[in-house]
Amino acid sequence: MTVLLVIAILVFLIVAHEFGHFIAAKIFGVRVLEFGVGYPPRALRLGKIGDTEYTLNWIPFGGFVRLFGEDGETHGKGSFPDATRWKQALILVAGVTMNVIAALLLFTGAYSVGILHPVAANTPDARLIVSDIVPGSPADAAGLQEGDYVISLSDPAGDTLVTPTPDSVTDFVSSRAGEQLTMMYVRGTATSSAILHPAQGVIPGDAQRAAIGLGLVLVTTQAEPLNGAFVDGYYQTEGTLIVSLQGLWMIVRGFAHGAPDLQEVTGPVGLVSYVSEASRSGWGYVLSLAGFISVNLAVINLIPIPALDGGRLLVVIIESATRRSLPKLAVQLVNTIGVALIIMLMVVVTYHDIIHLLA
Repeated sequence: MTVLLVIAILVFLIVAHEFGHFIAAKIFGVRVLEFGVGYPPRALRLGKIGDTEYTLNWIPFGGFVRLFGEDGETHGKGSFPDATRWKQALILVAGVTMNVIAALLLFTGAYSVGILHPVAANTPDARLIVSDIVPGSPADAAGLQEGDYVISLSDPAGDTLVTPTPDSVTDFVSSRAGEQLTMMYVRGTATSSAILHPAQGVIPGDAQRAAIGLGLVLVTTQAEPLNGAFVDGYYQTEGTLIVSLQGLWMIVRGFAHGAPDLQEVTGPVGLVSYVSEASRSGWGYVLSLAGFISVNLAVINLIPIPALDGGRLLVVIIESATRRSLPKLAVQLVNTIGVALIIMLMVVVTYHDIIHLLA
């Protein structure tokens, strides 16, 4: 079932990507010869509306849009190469745009169903979570970790915070420098305790205040109303896009230095474990993971590698700047090299995925 869910997510996201190209091509008068779900060979012809055939294909890992003249050899009314450069560029960018829109909708759905998210005030179902730890601090020495759920904090006199908040913990700790505090917390399914000794000089810029070196945030899994879910979905999409671009830059910089780090790159095989874990947590987490994948598909497709939208967009930009078409043979050769590079990358990523699964 997990494998089927992975396939369903990938098909949905790739079809959404191709739907972006489809809509943009229709808007700008470029003929769409075929909109296919899955990859050939063809399994079933669903029908034809206007110039466009709608098909189901046997290889169930995505979809495609076949534009009139996209091979660069065929010209005529409604052909892709005869469209103005800016129209070509917008048709190419539309797929990436649709992936970002899909991510926004998926994240919105995740928050409306209910996933872990910060809240400003304490509510009956809110939990106090460790968000970060100052290296070398009392919390670090006590072995606390990000993600630990804080239940209570008490001192030797018996004063106890039973429903702690970030502010109440700060006030409780700051007046107890050097005292032995006991923090009860949950990690996974196990409840544990940690002994903490608040100290001064832990927080940069506030050396006089006693602290234990914990970043704390109140979180809840309560479902949000649609307007609030949309706002949080927007910021989640924006943050994921920034993180994905930063990750891509690190990989590119690694390639430039001859030592790319692909350990954190996940392919379809590796997605199985992530989707399995998300499905055990609930549908909100499946939607959130799908949104994350959608953003990454958008970023990957912007890479200026031939055979990807980014590579085709680069060709359009060069042709627009030089006011002439690039030699078809050269473009085909570069596309072939680009496909070979993508296949090699997928082999390496799949190898790492299998090693991680077996580890």
